[in-house]
Amino acid sequence: MLRSVDIRKKAENLKAGDRVSLFGYVYTARDEAHRLLTCLIEKDRPLPFELKDSVIYYAGPTETPANLPIGSCGPTTSGRMDKFTPKLLDFGLAATIGKGERSSSVIEAIVRNKAVYFAAVGGAGALAAQCVKSVEVIAFPELGCESIKRLYFENFPLIVAIDSEGNDLYKAGRLKYSE
Repeated sequence: MLRSVDIRKKAENLKAGDRVSLFGYVYTARDEAHRLLTCLIEKDRPLPFELKDSVIYYAGPTETPANLPIGSCGPTTSGRMDKFTPKLLDFGLAATIGKGERSSSVIEAIVRNKAVYFAAVGGAGALAAQCVKSVEVIAFPELGCESIKRLYFENFPLIVAIDSEGNDLYKAGRLKYSE
């Protein structure tokens, strides 16, 4: 069990390939939300949530069915956020959650800031949604499913894809496979 508020404190003990169950608050943000967050930082304007020690999940949940807190909520491709991620990590972001590889500039920022990148299972949005116990739109409602939401997760299964030392599960996996 890993609580989202403890990620920064536990980052150095998390290693690429570790499996964790995440509990706690996480914020969703995708391409346009990242652009808007970066603009706010550059203009020295207040952000819709405290970046320090926070976790961003690259997801744009689908419409919410009746009697559920959220619709399907699977990860999106992380590389699309790579041009924004180093700045957010430098401003205190503790972790990101998504799917797929990250650029060298993101890996350098992860190491520099002792952060972590978690991979969620792609194609399993309904499974991820079962782990969401509450949801609240907190910024940019005009973006619809890509608005920034505050989710509360219980028992969300993740894998450490890039640890705070820069060990990369994607690269290690390809290397092992090629042997």
